[in-house]
Amino acid sequence: MRQRFGQRVQKIPLDGGFSCPNRDGTISREGCVFCNPMGSGSGMADRGLSLEEQWRFWRNHHYEHHGLELFAAYLQSYSNTHGPLDKLASILEKLAGLPGLTALSLGTRPDCLDDAKLDLLAAQQERLGLGEIFLELGLQSACDVTLDHINRGHDAEAFAVATHAAAQRGLTVVAHIIGGLPRPGGREGLTEMVDSVRFINSLPVRGVKFHNLYVARGTRLAKWYESGAYVPPSQDEYLMWLAEAVMHLDPKIVVHRLNGNPAKGELLAPDWAANMRGLHNAVRGYFKRHDIWQGRKNGAEEGPSAWFDPAYDRTASDES
Repeated sequence: MRQRFGQRVQKIPLDGGFSCPNRDGTISREGCVFCNPMGSGSGMADRGLSLEEQWRFWRNHHYEHHGLELFAAYLQSYSNTHGPLDKLASILEKLAGLPGLTALSLGTRPDCLDDAKLDLLAAQQERLGLGEIFLELGLQSACDVTLDHINRGHDAEAFAVATHAAAQRGLTVVAHIIGGLPRPGGREGLTEMVDSVRFINSLPVRGVKFHNLYVARGTRLAKWYESGAYVPPSQDEYLMWLAEAVMHLDPKIVVHRLNGNPAKGELLAPDWAANMRGLHNAVRGYFKRHDIWQGRKNGAEEGPSAWFDPAYDRTASDES
């Protein structure tokens, strides 16, 4: 984004007041076992703030503190293509004309995308003057046994179908993968994380976000953790899984994230997940010590990495 627009493009999280089919009774009311009841969003819609007010709050903050002028709207809370087509159209209409709007990201599920919604999104890219529209699709795991165990509500094939349909319309698919998910008799590990990477390598996916599974308060996973039925991965385990996953990743797929960040007051375990800066440093150190680079086991030669570049700008939020 910096290369394309000549400056940093900062994400602004927006709460459009959407729900999730896995919570509103469409397919379930229990949600995924790991999902914060707040839907991993800001909750600003519940506090009565319009999209324009949310945008103004964050835009002013980033301009005043960091001098940033270009922004990507991130519809983050819950599943932002769930519900009637008219609601999605209304939300997109409200984005038109927001000062500094340069790109759009929508967090959603593969089973919340039909042809009409994908056609609507594709049509908005030019009308809103957006450099790119990112569809952030939660795969979490390519293993259907795991997806069923965590009450995901869809299988890996649903992700594949949605990815192809979105890519055919010029939309950029960013896959989300979680390391350490519970599965019958234990939890996923290195093998499953690499399998998930190989799965997205086979699809027209253009970006990926890696997340370490942490236990959030108020979730079914928290009950499993407190009863001893689930043990979260250690930082050393996650570093090993992440390194192997990155080495198998298609070098053309952009890595958007390397870890998940718990919100304030959300984290139950493990403690190391709360130290975002420490985890970033641990990743850089591990990759450097073990000579890790993206695609190393997928035919890619070593190239320059922002993780080790002292000129890499991390002055504002770590998600940009």
